[in-house]
Amino acid sequence: QVQLVESGGGLVQPGGSLRLSCAASGSLFSNYAMGWYRQAPGKQRNLVASISRGGATTYVESVKGRFTISRDNAKKMVYLQMNSLKAEDTGIYYCTNYANSWGQGTQVTVSS
Repeated sequence: QVQLVESGGGLVQPGGSLRLSCAASGSLFSNYAMGWYRQAPGKQRNLVASISRGGATTYVESVKGRFTISRDNAKKMVYLQMNSLKAEDTGIYYCTNYANSWGQGTQVTVSS
């Protein structure tokens, strides 16, 4: 089973930036599409961004133009660059490989 470990979360002021990282173990990383999900307090876990095996990306409307998902297959890493952060971006961010593997999450808090 693939293991995923997220990092890079923290407390940031509105308008600030963070870069989340997701490190994957195991082989065949490049065979998987990858996604970042966010779970806000008291809410369901929802998709934020995804990237296909070939590098095609999708974003939820609320983060378009502010967030960028990328991957490095050689390093088995997925990234989420988050700019112009807003309070509503607050939540726990999880990465997944859409094959029943999820990380433990990393907390992002946007607050002044």
